[in-house]
Amino acid sequence: MSRDGDSEVITLGHGSGGRLTNDLIRQVFLPHLSNPSLDVLGDAAWLPRVEGRLAMTTDGFVVSPREFPGGDIGCLAIYGTVNDLAVGGAVPLALSAAFVLEEGLSIAELRRVAASMGAAALRCDVEVVTGDTKVVERGHGDGLYIVTAGVGRLRSEPPTGPSTVCLGDEVVVSGPVGDHGAIIAALRNGLDPGALTSDCGPVLPLVDALYGAGIRPRFLRDPTRGGLATVLAEFAKEAGVTVELREADVPVRDEVRAVCDLLGLDPLFLACEGRVVAVVPGGQGDAAVAAFAVLPEGRGAAVAGRIVPREAGPVALATRYGGRRLYDTPTSEPLPRIC
Repeated sequence: MSRDGDSEVITLGHGSGGRLTNDLIRQVFLPHLSNPSLDVLGDAAWLPRVEGRLAMTTDGFVVSPREFPGGDIGCLAIYGTVNDLAVGGAVPLALSAAFVLEEGLSIAELRRVAASMGAAALRCDVEVVTGDTKVVERGHGDGLYIVTAGVGRLRSEPPTGPSTVCLGDEVVVSGPVGDHGAIIAALRNGLDPGALTSDCGPVLPLVDALYGAGIRPRFLRDPTRGGLATVLAEFAKEAGVTVELREADVPVRDEVRAVCDLLGLDPLFLACEGRVVAVVPGGQGDAAVAAFAVLPEGRGAAVAGRIVPREAGPVALATRYGGRRLYDTPTSEPLPRIC
């Protein structure tokens, strides 16, 4: 390992495929991600036979800052990939991870990221079965990027989709929205986040809880980039309806509101990294909240709105003061590099 001052750092040699690459894999990644499939260090992992259909997802992670209260780029990469499979109606089976490292990156930080990934994978009961590392010159990579892919077994009754929505269906959120976006925004702007932390975590237990309660959702999504409003606007456009939200019923922490007030942001457009938004048949919203609320990940769950005939906008928010605010898909993410 090369040193920069008193710290071990990544060099271009770590991406050469030689001894330095081998040392990086065996000394940094394998101690935290080891499993029979990965330990072979082959060019491809062999997966067990699976009955039924498969689901697959891929994602890239470029969050800045890379470490934040409640998580880091490592656990975010695991949870983000597992969550995409979960809301897609699949039970995760295996993940892959590719790392783009910048020359000069602290190896101590990389070890922390690998440990965080290993702990997150263990929590999700899934393995990183194959991976890759590449190194780019100093100034060309902003430290560390991670690219993942995931494979899962599709449930027998996955979400039926926007085309099956009915008027009167209810919109349920599994907990307070905007936590992740608010903490990243606070750190970038030099604000003290206080006790606020990212909601970065797995949503698979929440989805399992819905199905365990006998609820078959029309639509599931984890509201990451663009937040709750963007996810629901996209859904409503595809379904040809309006989602009517009640501001008093959308759970938002006071700390998130404070950050938004200071920076001119809207909590409904801020990313979550451990929440589910579900559209469930009318009359099943309270049961969905009850299913979520028994889990630590589901504290603060609420029925936030319902499906109504198409109006002027895809999302209409009934404010606390009797007004009505319309939301649509934003032109761009209000807070880039959020995940």
